Amino acid sequence: MKRAYNFNAGPAALPLEVLQQAQEQFVEYGGAGMSIMEMSHRSALYENVNNETQALMRELFGIPDNYKVLFLQGGASQQFAMIPMNLLREGRPGAYVMTGNWAEKAIKEAKLIGETVVAATTESDKFMRVPSQSEIVVPENAAYVHLTSNETIGGTQFQQYPVIGGNVPLIADMSSDILSRPVDVSQFGLIYAGAQKNLGPSGVTVVIIRDDLVEQSPKHIPAIFRYDTHAKNSSLYNTPPSFSVYMVNLVLKWIQSKGGVAQLEQFNRDKTKLIYDQIDQSGGFYTGAAHADSRSVMNITFRIHTEELEKQFVKESEQHGFVGLKGHRDVGGLRASTYNAVPLESCKALAEFMADFQKRNG
Repeated sequence: MKRAYNFNAGPAALPLEVLQQAQEQFVEYGGAGMSIMEMSHRSALYENVNNETQALMRELFGIPDNYKVLFLQGGASQQFAMIPMNLLREGRPGAYVMTGNWAEKAIKEAKLIGETVVAATTESDKFMRVPSQSEIVVPENAAYVHLTSNETIGGTQFQQYPVIGGNVPLIADMSSDILSRPVDVSQFGLIYAGAQKNLGPSGVTVVIIRDDLVEQSPKHIPAIFRYDTHAKNSSLYNTPPSFSVYMVNLVLKWIQSKGGVAQLEQFNRDKTKLIYDQIDQSGGFYTGAAHADSRSVMNITFRIHTEELEKQFVKESEQHGFVGLKGHRDVGGLRASTYNAVPLESCKALAEFMADFQKRNG
């Protein structure tokens, strides 16, 4: 078996060890005589998986006791609506930091629910950077401030999170960089992330929410969309995406085996440096798309000086076993997504391919 060099933006690479373990346990799990996909979510075996996965998230991400860990469905896109449904109030707008496509989608949904304001935007720079602390202006009466930690399309990432004054909770969409580096969870009121980039396969969304925000869930919205519903039922209010949660469990144990999140951060920086160095040392053959101080460690976006060469690059890369290097259709160019499970060997191979491509076409 030859594994592809998988640089897909999501669903994305999973650790080979995790896939092999899931393969071994696929038909029968825990001596139950059935797959975990076949068993009741009310069974003791599955409840153990659910509880253990919550505990692993708490341990690895340093989640304080006054936060709930929820496993929900609907992806980050559903959270774009659930957050304003649960937290917007009359006379208290949701403040949004606009850094690209995903932030735009979040505010678009919130506008359907209630009042919103733009706290900062980098649209004039084509969303190729994140705003500084001084650029973010939050109304005193804001219900919350929402930001996208890492924008997969532009390849930008907050290197430091803004400090929000007063009692305004900070909310972060960390779908594409959760558990890639240590984070002070207590700085946030709510963190959410679709699993399919750093946590597991698609199908489950992790929500980390402070207890006081859980208690704000209004009773006039359907139960399935209320955070307190899921918190009271330990994410088992309705049938959960059980196989996806099980896979997240295995990925978290893999992160644990690698020394935890701090070790992964260094691993991620080491492997992405190989590619960024190839861009920066190419004499202009390759150019980074994102501003240098906003560069993502998860999504490396870059250009070649002609679209014809970019198309040739993608075509030849696919012939050499690389997958997912074509840039997002909205911005074009090239993109390598280097999430936690992308091996160092894949990044080395890409850097070598880039050097060879430049040598033949420069």
